Parts: sequence; C-alpha cells; structure tokens
Amino acid sequence: MPVNAPDSSTITPHAADRPTPAATGIRLPAIPAAAFGIVLGTVGLANAWRAATALWGASPIVSETIGLIGAAIWCVLIICYALKWLVFRSDALQELEHPIQCCFTGLVGVATMLVATITLPFSALLAEILYWIGACWTALFALWRTGILWRGGRNPSTTTAVLYLPTVAGSYVLAIVGASLGYQSLSQLAFGAGFFSWLAIESVLLNRLLTAPELAEPVRPTIGIQLAPPTVGCVAYLSATTGVPDMLAHAMLGYGLLQAFLMIRILPWVMKQPFAAGYWAFSFGLTALATAVLRMTERGDTGIVPAIAMPVFVIVNALIALLAVLSIGLLLRGKLFPLLTRRA
Repeated sequence: MPVNAPDSSTITPHAADRPTPAATGIRLPAIPAAAFGIVLGTVGLANAWRAATALWGASPIVSETIGLIGAAIWCVLIICYALKWLVFRSDALQELEHPIQCCFTGLVGVATMLVATITLPFSALLAEILYWIGACWTALFALWRTGILWRGGRNPSTTTAVLYLPTVAGSYVLAIVGASLGYQSLSQLAFGAGFFSWLAIESVLLNRLLTAPELAEPVRPTIGIQLAPPTVGCVAYLSATTGVPDMLAHAMLGYGLLQAFLMIRILPWVMKQPFAAGYWAFSFGLTALATAVLRMTERGDTGIVPAIAMPVFVIVNALIALLAVLSIGLLLRGKLFPLLTRRA
C-alpha cells in the first residue's frame, strides 16, 4: 500500500480480509496500534466508576475490577504488539508509515500511562515507572510525528480525527495521570499543550470534513475520536485545578455534549462500516464525558450538571458494555484481529 493512500481499512481489520495461508509457521494476531483504544475505553470506564464511588459511594470493587480487566488487556496487547515488531517487522513499519494508521502508535504510550492509575493503589513505584515510560513514548512519538506533519505534502483525504492522538490525547492523559501522582505543575503544563493543540487541529479537521470528499467507510469510526478532545480535556482541566468548576470547565463540557449529540446524528452514516475494533474510538470520549460530569458534581457544581450526572453515567456504561459484548463476539469467532503468518 502506498504511504499516501487514503484507504485505511486495516484500522478496523477482519480476519476474512486476509486469505488464510496454507503454509505452517509462526502465527500471531495482527494487533494494530489502534487496538490500544480498547484499553483507553476500559480504563476510562474504571475511572468513571471511581468518580461514582467518590460521589455516590458506589462499591470500589466495580472500578477496581474494570481497571484490572483493562490492565490485563493492556498486557496482552503490549506482548502481541511487541511480537509484531520482532516477527513481522515489515507489517509494523508499514503501519508506522501509513498517513492515518501511524497516529495510533501514540496510543501505546497513552494506554501505558492510564494503566498507571490502575496500579497506583497497589504499587506507587510501579505506577511511577509506567507513567514515565508512557510519558516518554508519548512525547517522543508526538514530536516525531508532528515534525513530519509540519512538512506538508499530505493527501487531504488522510486528514482525520486521528491527528488528535499524538499531541492532544497524549498531553491530556499526561496531565490527568500526572496530577494523580502529585505532579500538579506538570499537569498544568501538559493541559496547556493539549488544549492549544486541540484548538489548532480542530479547525483543520472541520475544514476537511466540510470541504473535502466524505470519509471512506473503513475510516468513518475514527470520527468517534472527535468526542474526546473536549471531554478528556475537561477531565484534564479538573485534574490540574481545584475548587468548584469554573467557566472553562463548563465550556469544555458543553462542547463535549454538542459533540456527543453530533455523534448520535451521524451514527447511521458511520455504521455503514460493519462493527470492528475501530468502533472503540468512541469509548474514551464517552467515558471521559461521564467522568467529567461526575467529578464536577462531586466538586460542588450546581444546576444542570448534577441533574444529568446519573443519566449520562448509565448511558455511557450501556454503550461501553455494548462495545465489549460485540468485541467478545468477534473475538470468539476469530474476527476481531486477523492473523499474521511467518512461514517456516
């Protein structure tokens, strides 16, 4: 596939898309970097339940169980992704050089930082190690990829919401997890990096959506990432600040709610692409929306935010459960990820 090809069907792969090799050899699931979005959604749900525990006294067992499931998924994906680089290096390089798929590589570091929040109650040292490993990966990849983007020469059809991942998602999670580890000043700096990167990239993406040909069906689920910058950003801002939520927190939440309603509006158009792992692109923004509403309520917000806290929380849990059930169904049928085979 040429580097500048707009087709990115391998973002949401199906086993049926590749012929089954007749020869025997090493066979591994073709884990794309986009698969780490599953970790973001799962750990994001765990953090929403932590907020529910602080606000309503929900059992912490729920949040810890979901978090451990997310950590276990991360372990499996990290091992498979590392083996992909060791055994199927050409496939890994092709993904890294792809104008759309490459941005998902930043999720490896983002997911690692989020897993640090799960390990924190059990081992502060392990949480610190995971955080700094993930932070270094995220920062180095963001600088490398952004440096390439600034050179220009890209096909406009490859401009999608995945552009948020290296700098916006990475910086926001750097802020969220950093604050939980006590790095308040770093959290504020990281929020600023993510916030202004979001504003800059947002205009580029909206211009592409409004003026260029519509997204190809295989990449339409990536539009779910559009929900994440305002909602994850709101959580990052709350993490970097204290006290009753202010105007900026409300503004980011309001824009996040607008994006959520837009997602509902265009869902039939998105769903022309059959369900695949790529639909987890919606999950991090959804769980961040629930977390933001609950944390704002817990910090003394009044008015409409506390009123919508429970409905938003219930709806988000139902949607993540649906993603999980559909994904498990694909996994049991061997269609969640295709297999790569290295002939003996």
